[in-house]
Amino acid sequence: MSEDYVSITRRGLLGSAVAVAAAMVTGGPATAATAVARPHDPGQVPTIWREFTRTPFIHPQIPYVGRAGHRGGSARFPRRPVVADVRAYGAVADGTTDCAPAINRAIAAAGRAGGGTVLIPPGTFRIDGLIRIGHSNVVLRGAGSDRTKLYATRNLTELIGVYGSRYGGDKSSWSWAGGLIWLAPTARWDSLVAAIKDKAWPFEGWTGNKRDEWEPLTTVAPATRGSWSVTVADPRPLKPGRLVLLRLADDADHTLLEHMSGGGPGPEAYYWDDKTKLTSYVPYEWPVRIARVRGRKVTLERPLPLDVRPEWDPRLTTHVEPLTGSGVEGLTLEAVETPQSPHLLDKGYNGVVLQCAYDCWVDDVTVRHVDNGFGFVAASACTLRRTRVAGRGSHHPYFCREGSHDNLVEDFTIEQRTVPAPPNTQLHGINVEGLSSYNVWSRGDLRMGTFDSHRGLPFANVRTDITVDNNGRHGGDASAGPLFGARFTHWNIRVTNGRAGLMKIDGLAPYSATVGVNEVTEFDQIDVPDFTGDLHSRLELYGTTDVVRPRNLYEAQRDL
Repeated sequence: MSEDYVSITRRGLLGSAVAVAAAMVTGGPATAATAVARPHDPGQVPTIWREFTRTPFIHPQIPYVGRAGHRGGSARFPRRPVVADVRAYGAVADGTTDCAPAINRAIAAAGRAGGGTVLIPPGTFRIDGLIRIGHSNVVLRGAGSDRTKLYATRNLTELIGVYGSRYGGDKSSWSWAGGLIWLAPTARWDSLVAAIKDKAWPFEGWTGNKRDEWEPLTTVAPATRGSWSVTVADPRPLKPGRLVLLRLADDADHTLLEHMSGGGPGPEAYYWDDKTKLTSYVPYEWPVRIARVRGRKVTLERPLPLDVRPEWDPRLTTHVEPLTGSGVEGLTLEAVETPQSPHLLDKGYNGVVLQCAYDCWVDDVTVRHVDNGFGFVAASACTLRRTRVAGRGSHHPYFCREGSHDNLVEDFTIEQRTVPAPPNTQLHGINVEGLSSYNVWSRGDLRMGTFDSHRGLPFANVRTDITVDNNGRHGGDASAGPLFGARFTHWNIRVTNGRAGLMKIDGLAPYSATVGVNEVTEFDQIDVPDFTGDLHSRLELYGTTDVVRPRNLYEAQRDL
């Protein structure tokens, strides 16, 4: 943390007389409230932060993300004992021997042992197949991203087969799914691959290929967003430490989707019925651990992300067996360099993906020459730290989809591409879609790309303390519905090329906040709000650069 940040304590924020230099702005596209800090200025605390500290779990515009990431944002990852070295299973760092079978044998041995660390020493290891981590508490650890390299020669289309879209058309789902290092529970991975080979394009989340692999545990009484406890009808199946799904279905009037959008006249007037891709994402499924059970009162490890109302048939349920406590550390995954594919026709030179994973992590990992870099697919409470996307350019450098929640991406870099973009390709940046919520992107350096809210009504996500050369474009199918739900926050964003697209969101995102963004102007991709009327969005310290205090919204929330 910087000295400037450390000096802004909670007591200081609540009790000091630091002046707020930018007026609060509400409603639709707002006029600039410009405040320029002098060199000796210690920074400026916006009104909205003072409000948030009084009601952190229920603030109307800023989500509470202080518990995002592995083990609630823990600064340290577990150091599991070493149980295997890939060289003992036949891996050779000569750059020519296919080491994928040996690495996977070492990982499988660690799984059979109940977990542990699998070491990959310095050197270049060729892999002609994908690397799978399918058992909990298994860590694949290289000697450092600058010392251990996996050189991948084949793509997922070659290794598994063509993967079409469940929504039709000629799109390749390898454009947004799967990785050459793939963390997913073994049974779930097996069922996904079987469905792909049968051309029965699956749902990819916590309840199976047809979203039918779950059983009810208990119904839940009404509760409000931000509550840490719920009252259940039957507490007997619930134990501290158990991972469950909170499942919320929508009703015929789509009041759940309206609630995700902040409610009120705008969302009520929106036409939801033809947004078939969006409606396929509900019920909303939120994984969470049980912290405590006292009678019928159940305390959760995170506060409720939404209200719990009877009309949404709220219940706690089972889910597929999760992957927990596993990670990848200290290596570079470099794919053979090929031209980037036309948009949505990726072959699957993909990086690292976490799927149906909870409390897992990736640390000090670089991917190079990939179609898609790092992905969350129905993953929750996971952390990507010190990750980097490099090489010839990527479609989705980072993607977060299929109901992924409470994840943390910090200290990340998207490097400038090493070759010009081929015609008809697309660059998104940091993507979020598909009802994904309460995710954080923190301390980032986007030397290309954008903040890709990819429709599908993502809500309550935070991007903070990021420098971006905003030269990408967002995407998303019209049938996936709105770009934003409620409580999106962009906080301390430094846009080096002055392009506005999806940086300043007070005119687009309902019940959201843009705080501490330098002055930006529109360019060729100009969006209009999905919802009519007053968006109840906030704009503060617009036209400033790095003067907002606290500087990093996620770190400040965690410290609260």
